[in-house]
Amino acid sequence: MQIRELLTSGRFGFTPSEERIVQALLNDYPGSGLGTAASLAKRAGVSDPTVNRLVVKLGFAGFPDFQAALLGEVEERLRSPLTMMGSHMPGKADSPVQAYLDSAGAALLAGRSSTPQGMFDRAARLIMDSRSVLLIGGRFSGFIAGILAAHLTQFRAGVDSLGTPRRSDFDRLVDLGRRDLIVAFDYRRYQRDVVDFVRQGAETGASVVLFTDRWQSPAAAVADVVLISPVEVQSPYDTMVPALAQTEALVAQIVAEHGPRLRPRIGRIEEIRRANDVTEGG
Repeated sequence: MQIRELLTSGRFGFTPSEERIVQALLNDYPGSGLGTAASLAKRAGVSDPTVNRLVVKLGFAGFPDFQAALLGEVEERLRSPLTMMGSHMPGKADSPVQAYLDSAGAALLAGRSSTPQGMFDRAARLIMDSRSVLLIGGRFSGFIAGILAAHLTQFRAGVDSLGTPRRSDFDRLVDLGRRDLIVAFDYRRYQRDVVDFVRQGAETGASVVLFTDRWQSPAAAVADVVLISPVEVQSPYDTMVPALAQTEALVAQIVAEHGPRLRPRIGRIEEIRRANDVTEGG
């Protein structure tokens, strides 16, 4: 099993500090693990011993052993034809449409290993346990915030989506506190209004779940959970395909964990829809 797969397998029960190291490794894999243990610790904002404890938990004798295994992966990749199949290489398709779809598929697969399972666990827990959930996003990602909000309103009360926050929406900060949650979507080019809202929301004590890219929105500095997805495809525009897949995967996890708790509310919603002919066939 490759180190990336170890980091994202969900087998190890990482502590919050260890998850920060895991995220730092995944953000620039494998390069982030090829420096010193001290440089990795600094990047993740943890102590040097925490890095050593993590690699031992993963099954290595120490950081040199971990790094040797990582270098072995790099050498194998350099010998492999797979190195020619990255998302930035021209596709073999005959049309721009097929080239884009090929690269979007590659980005979607890469998204499987861009965020450790523990981050999804914590995001699901915060969403279901917080007093209220307020969702925001950027010019494009705000639509994904709306999609997630539409799912969450079936699961619980107290969910609201602002889309892209207007300056008048900042008044909503007055009602936020330690029992509330902001779910934000922000991808390069990061939006000042989203970052400002998240930062000021965190100052009220509200928790923050942030969906972003591997370079990370400035809002990541105050986020409790950061979910990373690839955005680069064969297009002048970044893709939201992996971000949408992550969102739907998070919904699937919530359903799997809380199905019996959700069923009565969803049942009542369906009764209301039937009574009002909301959908075809009742």
